Amino acid sequence: MVMFPVRCPTCGALIGDKWEPFIERVKKGEDPKKVLDDLGVKRYCCRRIFITHVNLIDEMVMYTRRV
Repeated sequence: MVMFPVRCPTCGALIGDKWEPFIERVKKGEDPKKVLDDLGVKRYCCRRIFITHVNLIDEMVMYTRRV
């Protein structure tokens, strides 16, 4: 279960606070490039995290066993 990182693993920039606004705006149909530009995500190492991240936590919770 991989959650979105708080910091970029490459450069250490704070990116965790931008995930929710990014997802909300992209779901509304905005261009991801424009959203990242508006949020101030400039480094390509940080941008790749936003573009390639797959949020599996909601799907994984369905398959957890009760102890």
